[in-house]
Amino acid sequence: MSLSTMTEAPLKALAEMGIHTTQPVHYQLPSAELSRQSVDRGEGVLNDTGALLIKTGKFTGRSPKDKFTVKDVLTADTVNWNDFNIPFEEAQFFKLKEKMVSYFSSKEIWVRDCFACAETKYRLSLRVINEDPASNLFCYNMFIRPTENQLENFAPHWNILQAPGFKANPAEDGTRSENFAVISFTHKTILIGGTGYTGEMKKGIFTMLNFVLPHRANVLSMHCSANMGKDGDTAIFFGLSGTGKTTLSADPNRSLIGDDEHGWDDESVFNFEGGCYAKTIDLSEEKEPEIFHAIRPGALVENVTFLPGTNTIDFTSKTITENTRVSYPLDFISNALEPSIGKTPRNIFFLTADAYGILPPISKLNAGQAMYQFISGYTAKVAGTEAGVKEPQSTFSACFGAPFLPLHPGKYAEMLGKKMKEHDVNIWLVNTGWSGGPYGIGQRMKLSYTRAMITAALEGKLNEVKYTAHKTFGMMMPVECPGVPSELLNPRQAWKDENEYDQKAKQLAAEFVNNFKKYESGVSEEILRAAPVI
Repeated sequence: MSLSTMTEAPLKALAEMGIHTTQPVHYQLPSAELSRQSVDRGEGVLNDTGALLIKTGKFTGRSPKDKFTVKDVLTADTVNWNDFNIPFEEAQFFKLKEKMVSYFSSKEIWVRDCFACAETKYRLSLRVINEDPASNLFCYNMFIRPTENQLENFAPHWNILQAPGFKANPAEDGTRSENFAVISFTHKTILIGGTGYTGEMKKGIFTMLNFVLPHRANVLSMHCSANMGKDGDTAIFFGLSGTGKTTLSADPNRSLIGDDEHGWDDESVFNFEGGCYAKTIDLSEEKEPEIFHAIRPGALVENVTFLPGTNTIDFTSKTITENTRVSYPLDFISNALEPSIGKTPRNIFFLTADAYGILPPISKLNAGQAMYQFISGYTAKVAGTEAGVKEPQSTFSACFGAPFLPLHPGKYAEMLGKKMKEHDVNIWLVNTGWSGGPYGIGQRMKLSYTRAMITAALEGKLNEVKYTAHKTFGMMMPVECPGVPSELLNPRQAWKDENEYDQKAKQLAAEFVNNFKKYESGVSEEILRAAPVI
């Protein structure tokens, strides 16, 4: 609805914030109208399946060095200040907010009321204020959509002001550059400016939930995907980009709870979001049919290009960025669970694409090892894109989502360990990377083998088999698994030279130990004892 038909409450709320625009204000517009407006304004185009395509401008991804947290009485001693949690003065926050309010007062505005958290007892009300319809469509897709009845007395817990066209003055505003994302936990407000990358809004809310839920309700917030089997068994998949998290959690025999952000309380696993934000680089109907067919009217596709002379997306193109993405509501996925709430998990999978070929294809972790691996958040990327670099490169991201963790990673790991023990959950480390040697020598683990191992774990077929301990990392490796050659299950035996394997395993272990030094002061002795043996 536009200004003339907009309910008085949101207009009053804008006025209370100091926004008194004479331009049109659009409230809770449906996706079709937002797409139409974006096309009419010359800000987007439709592809041949009816999805809206936009370019996000200078920024095609998040800017972690420009994300700030207001340091005040609430956060001074609770936030883990580091390269991702950069302090911002409260006085500067007020000045910057005032500037943004003034900016919006001369603009056409799109307002959306929505929710975070599918589990209603933790649900938080969000009000997002945008200066363009495509950004508002992203919020329609990604956050939980209220019913008409829920909108009648809607009162936001949190406000997001997002204005790609508003650029900060670093000398005056305390930012590093023109673009910024500033969160105030005390004032329950997120300010985003100077960037059109819509994912900043999604990750701003995720960061907020990672602070609020562990403190408020003993809910472990998680950067993961989750699905549930026909008998109600929930599985959780953690993993950094390129490890197979989206692919392996997409199972036609299991219902999707969500693809990226979840909470785990004493009774359930629940989605924080109402949609999916999937990568589209090299997308194909064969590999990812659900995502492929979700690109239809209502979907928002970012930073892709067309095949020459057509309006058909070229999913192989990296002309603008490799981080091409699509957002769409959860109900675009045929097997999505509604509401997106599953039972307590029976199995948790840590996915890593180990390009060194050291870690086992699948192994079982005890509580200490699970917490240690969780804090480490390891994968190894192939560095072939950089001239002259031929060796794999290790990547560590605490809890598989370091940029979004306001608290010390040890806090989330201790919660994981406690829940794992209370609910007798199996935690598996799955290497979707290389076997028989590193990248360039060994072979990438076949997807069919990885799926067979995960299926065996989910069906309890690995509960009764024999295990052996990994000499360096200590995790337990099954000696057999249905559908997988036994010689692959112990990575040492898959190498031609076992002595060379031992040497490389110790090198990788040393990287783990070195990375973990920055967390040692904030974790338990049980976690420290789970470090690999060098």
